[in-house]
Amino acid sequence: MMIDQNILKFEEKVIFSLRALYAKHGYRQFKMSKFEEYDLYSKNKDFLVSDGVITFNDTNGKLLALKPDVTLSIIKNSKYAYGAGMAEKFYYNENVYRISEQSHCYKEIMQTGLECIGNITDTDVREVCELAVKSLQTISENFVLSLSHVGLVDALLEEYGVNQTLKPKVMTAINEKNEGELKRLLSASAYEALRCLLTHYDTPMQSLKAVTAIANSTASKTAAAEFCAVCETLCAKGYAEYLAVDFSITDNDGYYSGIVFKGFINGVASRVLSGGRYDTLMQRMGRTAGALGFAVYLDTLERLGETKPQDSMINIALPKGRLGEKVYDMFEKAGFDCPAIKETNRKLIFENEEKGLRFFWVKPSDVASYVERGAADIGVAGKDILLEYAPDVYELLDLDIGKCRMAVAAKKEFVDDTSKTLRVATKFPNIAKRYYTENCRDIDIIKLNGSIEIAPILDLSDVIVDIVETGKTLLENNLEPFQTIVPISARLISNKACYGFKMQKIEAIKNGLLQEVKSDD
Repeated sequence: MMIDQNILKFEEKVIFSLRALYAKHGYRQFKMSKFEEYDLYSKNKDFLVSDGVITFNDTNGKLLALKPDVTLSIIKNSKYAYGAGMAEKFYYNENVYRISEQSHCYKEIMQTGLECIGNITDTDVREVCELAVKSLQTISENFVLSLSHVGLVDALLEEYGVNQTLKPKVMTAINEKNEGELKRLLSASAYEALRCLLTHYDTPMQSLKAVTAIANSTASKTAAAEFCAVCETLCAKGYAEYLAVDFSITDNDGYYSGIVFKGFINGVASRVLSGGRYDTLMQRMGRTAGALGFAVYLDTLERLGETKPQDSMINIALPKGRLGEKVYDMFEKAGFDCPAIKETNRKLIFENEEKGLRFFWVKPSDVASYVERGAADIGVAGKDILLEYAPDVYELLDLDIGKCRMAVAAKKEFVDDTSKTLRVATKFPNIAKRYYTENCRDIDIIKLNGSIEIAPILDLSDVIVDIVETGKTLLENNLEPFQTIVPISARLISNKACYGFKMQKIEAIKNGLLQEVKSDD
C-alpha cells in the first residue's frame, strides 16, 4: 500500500528519504530497546548532548534509563568482528529522551543517522562525509557542512607549546572564534601561527593551505594530509560550494580523534547534523576498533517546511539604553549606519535596505537569546550575560566599551569564616557557583533580582556577587569589593548557523568595528 505523502510531516518525509539513502550505500538498520542500564550513560556522561537522563527502577531493582543517545547503545550492543578487515555499517531511526536545547525541558526527539564501526579505512571516512553532505542535500538545497579535524588541532596546539593546563581555555577560545582571548592566552609567536584556526577564508582550499603551512611536526603533518584528502575528495565530487573548513568545531571532552563536522540548513538556527570519528570513545568503552558516524536532529526540522530561508539582510540585536547607544555609534562610524534609528518614534525595528542592515532594540539580557535562536544574526551582549547563560554563540570581538567587573563585595569589616557555609546573594547564580566551586568554598546561593546591596546590610547574606562599575553604590551602603571574579565588557556575538551563511557580511562588520576599537586605543 502506498503512503499518502500529503499526511506526512516534513521531518517524516526526511526520515524515509534518509533511510533509502543509507540502505542504498550498504547500511543496515539497527533496532534497539528504548531502555539501557543507567551505568552506560553515567560512565560516558561527557559524550551526551544533554546532561539530563531520565531513570527508573526495573522490576528486579536495576537502575535503567530512557535512552538519551543512540551511539553509545550501538557501540555496546554491536557484534562486529575484530580484525575482519571490514567495518560494520548501521543506520537507525530512534527516539531519544533528553533535555531540549530550545525548551530546556525533557523531550522525546526522533533521530536518524548512521555508524561505521570496525576497521575504518580512508574510503569509509570519505564515504561517511559524503553521506553527511547528501543527507543535508536531501533536506534542503541551501546548506553548509562545516568540517574540522580534532587530531590536527590537538597536534598543532602541542607543536606550538600549549600545555594541558592551558589547553581547555585555548580550545574554548577557538570554539567561540574569540581571537582576542586567543591572543591573550598565547605567546606572540604561537598566536601568529594559530590565528589561522580562527581566520575566515573564502574557500576550503585556502583554509587548508594556511593550516598546512604551520604544520611542521609529524603528527600535525599526518593529520593535515588526512584532512586535506577528505576535503579534496568532496570538492572533486562537486560539493565545494557547500563546504566550510571551521576549526571552531572542537572536542573539549576528548572523545573524538579525527575528522568532525556539523551541518547547517538555511532557516534553522542550530546545527541539523553532527558527527565525526570517535575512536577515543571506543577505547574508553574497552573496544579496540575504530568508529565514525553522525546523527540528524529531526526536531530541528519541525518548522523548516513552514519557514522561508533567511533573507540577505544582517539582523542586528542592540541592547537598549546607554550601552546600546554607544554600540550603535560604533556601527555608524564603521560605515554600518541606519538613519531611521535616530528618528523620534516608538519603533523597535529599523532597516537600511541599501546596506542590507536591520537593527532592533531588545533588553540587554535578551540579546544572547535572540542571537542563539537565530532571530538575530549578530548582536552585542555583555560578558556577564555570556558567562551566566552560556549561549551557544560565537564571541567575535571585544568592543572595549561598557567596561566593569564582576566582583565579590561585603561589609567593610567582613571576615570570611571558612568553618561556615558562605551565604552569597547575587543576580548571577551560575557565575557565583563556578567561582566558588573553583575555590572549593561551600556556599548558599540566594537569587535576587534587584537592590542586591542591602542583602548584607539586612543580614540576608554574607557577601554579594554583582557587577561593579565605579563602586560608588557600594561605598554609599558601607560595602566594598574585595575580590574580582572577571572583567566585563560588551562583546559582538554571532549565531553559529547564520555565520555560515552570511560569513562575508558578518566578517566585514566585525572588521569595521575592530578598526573603531583600535582607533579608540
